[in-house]
Amino acid sequence: MPTYNTSSATPDFFLIGFPGLEDYHHWLSVPFTFTYLIAILGNVTIILIVKHEENLHMPMYVFLCVLAVVDLGLSTSVLPEMLNVMLFNIHVISFQACFLQMFLVDFFSGLESSILAVMAYDRYVAIYRPLHYTSLLTATSIVKILTVLLIRCLILTGVIAILASRLPYCSLTNVSHCYCYHIAVAKLACTDITLNSSYGLFVAFLIIGTDLIFIAFTYVKILKAVLKLGSKAAQHKAFNTCGSHLFIILYYYSSGLFSFLTNRFGESFPQHIKILLSVLYLIVPPALNPIIYGLRTKEIRELCLRKHSIQ
Repeated sequence: MPTYNTSSATPDFFLIGFPGLEDYHHWLSVPFTFTYLIAILGNVTIILIVKHEENLHMPMYVFLCVLAVVDLGLSTSVLPEMLNVMLFNIHVISFQACFLQMFLVDFFSGLESSILAVMAYDRYVAIYRPLHYTSLLTATSIVKILTVLLIRCLILTGVIAILASRLPYCSLTNVSHCYCYHIAVAKLACTDITLNSSYGLFVAFLIIGTDLIFIAFTYVKILKAVLKLGSKAAQHKAFNTCGSHLFIILYYYSSGLFSFLTNRFGESFPQHIKILLSVLYLIVPPALNPIIYGLRTKEIRELCLRKHSIQ
């Protein structure tokens, strides 16, 4: 049912959810709730393990811990509002809350990409320049790297929400989405949104594009270094160490690219499919990361098994 704003300056927005699938919202909420619980439990477990085990206070695990924090922020910025719509039929979101959510989703998804790039650099140094690992990835350099990435994402993604919040919005404020997705909200404006759309593309390329290029470069270097190893056992160990990270990277960027293309240019795609793709891109990695890294990282796996056997 259409919702009309009472104030042309700061209207409330109405999140439709999955258009055409409103009767199935309760059923759809089950896998989303399960995914959210896995993300919370898995990432909190990773953080606690890394925090309390001194032998894990190394760059690789510090970055993994930071990724877990980002994953908690990303999943929490999306899923609670989605579940409000689907479980409790609460569709209205205030003007301020909508643009705050828009910023948080863009900010944490940008950070997710940035941390994956840093983790690729960590593997590159560990394999390609092992003798310089401790000198290159000191506590000071890690803080500097993370600070730069944080500021980069904060400024670039913050402008997206600011520009969108300054648009004049029409009386119809139905957002054809289950959260405040940038373009879905901006399209409700009573003015041209070319600047908003172009800037969104610019930020996507500057963050996601440059991170992906950097990751590709580091893995080419890693592959060359691994193939030069004389021992098959050493090669296997190196590939095993990088395998989990590479799997996460392939899923994150391929699903993100497909979601981006269908939402921007896939006019023939059903709206609920485009929404589902954009949601899966955001909520699956936070649930998948701790499982993949937990199962593939020997030290974390052994610690979990040891604690379980003690209990």
